[in-house]
Amino acid sequence: MRSPLSPKPRWVKYRVILAIAIAIIVPLGYVIRFTPIPGWEWLSDFLGSVAYEIFWILLVAFGFPRWYPAWVAVAVCLATCGLEFLQLWQPPFLPALRSTLPGRLVLGNTFVWTDFIAYFVGSFAGWGVLRSLSHVFGRSTRG
Repeated sequence: MRSPLSPKPRWVKYRVILAIAIAIIVPLGYVIRFTPIPGWEWLSDFLGSVAYEIFWILLVAFGFPRWYPAWVAVAVCLATCGLEFLQLWQPPFLPALRSTLPGRLVLGNTFVWTDFIAYFVGSFAGWGVLRSLSHVFGRSTRG
């Protein structure tokens, strides 16, 4: 057991790796999303949504490193599914938020049922990444 005054808590390496993974998935997700494959535009959208889900899982794990990977994946999946349903609601302030680039990227523009498939695939992939990192850093992966 480490002292609370230890210069390198056990979460530091884990968070550094998560930060590196976030730095990789963000540009990768943008390239995938905004580089359409002729005749396969749906695949760019699908893989971009998977990357979006993985990004949020990595970010939440960075903020809450003690959470089990499954908790993080389920929480993020529920939140992104909730955001997808939020696109059906049109109070005056939401279109104003969605008109900005950050609002579009986080909240989205249109409700599409098939996005749920990408969110589930992304959550599963993100869970796998976190679980693998947890094994590397000797953390418990219960849950």
